[in-house]
Amino acid sequence: MKLLTITVPCYNSQDYMGRCIDSLLKGGEDVEILIVDDGSKDRTAEIADSYAARYPSIVKVIHKENGGHGSGVNAGIANAGGLYFKVVDSDDWVREDAYLQILDKLRELVAGSDTLDMMISNFVYEKQGEKKKKVMQYRRALPTDRLFSWDEVGRMHKGHYILMHSVIYRTKLLRDCGLKLPEHTFYVDNLFVFEPLPYVKKMYYMDVNFYRYFIGREDQSVNEDVMIKRIDQQLLVNRLMIDYFSQFNFRQMNKRVRQYMMNYLDIIMTVSSIMLIKSGTEENLRKKKELWQYLKQKNVILYHRLRYGLLGNSMNLPGRGGRKLSVGGYKICRKVFKFN
Repeated sequence: MKLLTITVPCYNSQDYMGRCIDSLLKGGEDVEILIVDDGSKDRTAEIADSYAARYPSIVKVIHKENGGHGSGVNAGIANAGGLYFKVVDSDDWVREDAYLQILDKLRELVAGSDTLDMMISNFVYEKQGEKKKKVMQYRRALPTDRLFSWDEVGRMHKGHYILMHSVIYRTKLLRDCGLKLPEHTFYVDNLFVFEPLPYVKKMYYMDVNFYRYFIGREDQSVNEDVMIKRIDQQLLVNRLMIDYFSQFNFRQMNKRVRQYMMNYLDIIMTVSSIMLIKSGTEENLRKKKELWQYLKQKNVILYHRLRYGLLGNSMNLPGRGGRKLSVGGYKICRKVFKFN
């Protein structure tokens, strides 16, 4: 059995997937690389097959009809042969020294008596045109270089949350929690990180800059104009996160898990609301009201917690002045955390 499965969902990725896959091959025979060709119309399938032919013991290719990023991740989970599972997007890459350190540590932990559920590492925003790179690290909130539980997790600042780029999950945990991402939907990486959290018992944080997250293509899903065009997909993910969290008994959840998941939802509600405000249409302002009403109907306790969330009550202030204040707060957060 392989130590780590890395799934690379690809759609029309011919121009940049080589850099991604070449960086992953440095992991050697401990790693299984699953390239998922999601019905590409360019040379993606051909390039993927050429890697599988050259590295048959490491690279496998899944060809499928187009179903979106979530469908690609689902295919990866279903076909993974590794004990642990990671997603690396086809326009991103990993740093070799950190990669080898992580594999060494996974090997060591697998041989130990405790079961690791989630490994966390740093990621770097490789934002095109910026010389100074923003590193997302967690050393102030998480114990470093040892196994720990939720009870040992410190306070994470708002906006400083764990993204898909940060995590490696135990494969069986993903299957046991029933994770299945919606198809033909962007922004499902939030669900990928969010849904397994109540099932995670043991974690390990390595303070290494492993994942390189590229930002800069005009068609990227995190581009602000693209997010506004795809706002209904963002809202679907937002509602699914509300639904998922609301099914758990609020008081029986581990306090730290509950607080972290609420903070995560706070951020997603903020992003959804700001994109709806920035679009400037009456239809989207109505959708913002409907989103908050949906939250109130699903979980009134959560609604009251988030009503005064990341950007304070300004998120729901009426009129042009309230909307201007919300957007101003969002711009500050974006500048600090570099999330698009």
